[in-house]
Amino acid sequence: MSDGQSSAQAPAAARTPVGRPLLSLALASMMDEVHAHSGAVYLMAPDQPVLEMAVMAGLPRAFAAPWERVGLSSPIPVSDAARERRLVWVGGEEQMARHYPRIAVVLPYPFALAAVPIATESTVYGAVFVTWPGSHPAEMSDHEREHLTAACGRLAVRLERAAEHSIPPHPETDLLAAPLVGGMAGTLGTVEAARMVSRLPYGLVSLDLHGRIGFVNAAAAELLNVPVSRLLGTQLWASVPWLNDPVYEDRYRAALLSQQVTSFVALRPPGEWLSFRLYPSTTGLSVRITRSRAVSRMNRTVPPPDGAPSRLVTISQVLDLAGALTEAVGVQDVVQLVADEIAPAVGSQALVVLGSRANRLRVLGHRGYLDPHLVERFDGMPLTESTPGTQVLRTGVPAFFESQEELERLYPVRLATPDGFAAWAYLPLIAQGRPVGTCVLSYAEPHPFPTEERAVMTSMAGLIAQALERALLYDAKYRLAHGLQEALLPHSLPSLPGIEAVGRYVPATQGMDIGGDFYDLVGTQGTAAAVIGDVQGHNVTAAGLMGQVRTAVRAYTTVGQAPEEVMRSTNRLLLDLGSDLFASCLYLRLDPEHGRAVMSRAGHPPPLLKRPDGKVRVLDLAGGPLLGIDASAVYPTTEVALPPGSLLVLYTDGLVESPGTDFEEALADLGRRLADAGDQPLDELADSLVHQEPRHAVGEERLDDIALLLIRALG
Repeated sequence: MSDGQSSAQAPAAARTPVGRPLLSLALASMMDEVHAHSGAVYLMAPDQPVLEMAVMAGLPRAFAAPWERVGLSSPIPVSDAARERRLVWVGGEEQMARHYPRIAVVLPYPFALAAVPIATESTVYGAVFVTWPGSHPAEMSDHEREHLTAACGRLAVRLERAAEHSIPPHPETDLLAAPLVGGMAGTLGTVEAARMVSRLPYGLVSLDLHGRIGFVNAAAAELLNVPVSRLLGTQLWASVPWLNDPVYEDRYRAALLSQQVTSFVALRPPGEWLSFRLYPSTTGLSVRITRSRAVSRMNRTVPPPDGAPSRLVTISQVLDLAGALTEAVGVQDVVQLVADEIAPAVGSQALVVLGSRANRLRVLGHRGYLDPHLVERFDGMPLTESTPGTQVLRTGVPAFFESQEELERLYPVRLATPDGFAAWAYLPLIAQGRPVGTCVLSYAEPHPFPTEERAVMTSMAGLIAQALERALLYDAKYRLAHGLQEALLPHSLPSLPGIEAVGRYVPATQGMDIGGDFYDLVGTQGTAAAVIGDVQGHNVTAAGLMGQVRTAVRAYTTVGQAPEEVMRSTNRLLLDLGSDLFASCLYLRLDPEHGRAVMSRAGHPPPLLKRPDGKVRVLDLAGGPLLGIDASAVYPTTEVALPPGSLLVLYTDGLVESPGTDFEEALADLGRRLADAGDQPLDELADSLVHQEPRHAVGEERLDDIALLLIRALG
């Protein structure tokens, strides 16, 4: 399908299968032009937000095993490139660790990567990534950027033409080095060269990109203590038992991906250390093996003789999943992560996460079901019921059903509740020796579960269980914190004559989502009182003390104390309670009938007043120290005119303070935003103010609570 076809030729060309060479040749051309040494093409799965690896070049597919099938929302470069329709550049180890930590955990090697979308103006067909050795400059060149973007654009056009004629891409073979050639001469070039290498006093082994041995000289066979015939065509770590350790296999991956010389030492039983030096190229590795005389045994661990360690694919998948699970906070985060990361990787189309409470089944979350009621009807079912979900939750034993007939034969109750799927994996989520839930993965077609796949899925379930246990605890704390905060803050502000008031509370994003910021509005005979304050801290202690302070202010107001007396009484109460915490506070008595307000301040940020003409000023109020410091402190008052149409803005410091921000500049910025807001309704104004507070950096978490109280004098 050439770009230069005439319209008359297009239908004939369209009848040609999309090409065995289409994706492979496009990828090879891209890599050759920008001198990349590996890469892959991903295509969008039909009717799913999933990217599937179609072809890989330059390295074995096992290097990208955790990401062969990924959700479009996954935090990896190819997903970002396809989802956001932009080129993604990662210039080295540091950038990878900062932006894509999960990839950095699995592939902690020096290399650069670019991911580019395959998209037309209307459709995203997939994405491409290519990598360079660690010696590549930290920045991408204009030539590399322009060529990759243009090449992916041309590939998208070809895929679009194929889609118009309903021609799907055919499976393609990965592009690796040429297959092994039997015999030393074929591998090394000439017979004489092979003879020369065979006479060298040190071991020499040639590996292809898969780690298979294409040549080994006699010295290497002697050092490894394995005959040449048993080494040729095999992977080094598979043929030599004492090298069957992921640590050594990792060095092979590091050399190929970074294209830098790597080395390691290994103990050949019973007590001789050998040194391995790996020299990489784009076609494989040359390994030099010598005796090592300068290795301290105290710093090395002998590989266990019994039991083969996990293979590369399993290790990579588990590392990637473990990294992803550290990002999950609440239960719904865990459910979404399983849907985005695990279900696509194992080919599942739907999932349910089950838990239990009070001996009843609880549906914690689900994805992929067209009719949610089919799943939610199980919520509240007694654990004594005979269903696969309850059975696995009770016993902690996984269950795999390869077909609907197999499931219904063992659990006839499922006959009455068909969910449209044809195979299921029920994985127990066991944390600290006890079941905390069950993960159910559903398949649209009958699905065999071979032993290796069952083992991998069960291992993944263990990681999910730990994340779920943390998430359940977090959600419980979150509900407790919010329940306490709601109990301590007013549910609504009273409607008082002559004024309109709106309040907001926004918790910090670190800690328990609970703190000591508070506000209140109290009606008194002919007047109204308002208070805003901040008890130091963001924990239950601060929240409890805040509740006592707020209650005290209400009580002193109700008995008719003047503003300065309310502040003095509250200060003495805080000292009498013996708390080590302090509190800032701003208290005011409003008299809307006479258009005035009397204010008293205890170490609190000054309020802002927006006058009827739209001008905003910071009120310079007299005041005293923080509450809870000095029993003899006095809190003088200031009277402020409050004509109809005036707006008072009372706030805590979380609205204007953040690391690296000057308080005066932040206060001036708040005044400008208030002036620019016009006469919009108080609810809208309050929302806009609390959601535009300053940040030290984009995406940085909020370190402090925010309380805001807006009071408008009516005519």
